[in-house]
Amino acid sequence: MTQPVKTIALIGKYNALGISESMHELANFLQTAGHNVVFEADLAQSIAVNDFAVMSVMDIGRHADVAVVIGGDGTMLGIARQLAPYDVPLIGINQGRLGFITDIARDQMIPAVAHILDGKHVAEQRCLLQAIVIRDEEQIFSGVAFNDIVLSRGAGSGMIELKVDVDDHFMYNQRSDGLIVSTPTGSTAYALSAGGPLLHPSLTGIVMVPIAPHALSNRPIVLPDTSVISVEIVAGKDVSVNFDMQSFANLNHKDKIIIRRSTHHITFLHPEGWNYYHTLREKLHWNEYPTVEGALN
Repeated sequence: MTQPVKTIALIGKYNALGISESMHELANFLQTAGHNVVFEADLAQSIAVNDFAVMSVMDIGRHADVAVVIGGDGTMLGIARQLAPYDVPLIGINQGRLGFITDIARDQMIPAVAHILDGKHVAEQRCLLQAIVIRDEEQIFSGVAFNDIVLSRGAGSGMIELKVDVDDHFMYNQRSDGLIVSTPTGSTAYALSAGGPLLHPSLTGIVMVPIAPHALSNRPIVLPDTSVISVEIVAGKDVSVNFDMQSFANLNHKDKIIIRRSTHHITFLHPEGWNYYHTLREKLHWNEYPTVEGALN
């Protein structure tokens, strides 16, 4: 941030435990520091905000210099997709469970935000994916994902078969429970649990990870971020595609999903001294060592 921060938007998961206290504490601190504070409309209504301005997410995108998001990663995923076209920097306060992208602890909220707004921060950009669904040569659905785009079978159905092309080149036919197409940010989410690799967020690749493939030779692969991926539904029942597990479309045989990197990006502001490896150590417990007794058991 090279310009003074005037308007700060507060956004949060309005039904989270303790969210009202956190929001009012932060709002009062920011107002006392001379900033113009606005609340996202749904949040303001749910926690009875009366002393601050209220804006829709679209208006926040147009007018805010920074948005502070209090909640878990799911809250951040949802708002990041909506604010991506406006290039509003985001600060994440973790009031959820894991917190890969809402990385500031609740008890450090006030000093961390103060230092960030004072220019003592690390700025980091993250990419998104966008996709359209084509049926009978017509677009029927579009969506944007910060973590991943997931094609999957229905709960009571068998495997699905997918035909995958990359940059108009045939790649493979795959029989599996589904396919995850992930950003580097999403490599620590569903893709990781399905056996995918961790990608540093500064990388510009796209990860494809099969979900329980029939052939063990169908392995995860990292593609250039310039790739255009086409996935056609060949066979299977109750197939759907979802975007960050928050929006979805039901699919028919011969539907195609065209996936590419979005033209938009997200900017995160982290406290000074932040680094990605610290986050991995903390969230994946890489900093925990077994005791001698535990190692012998």
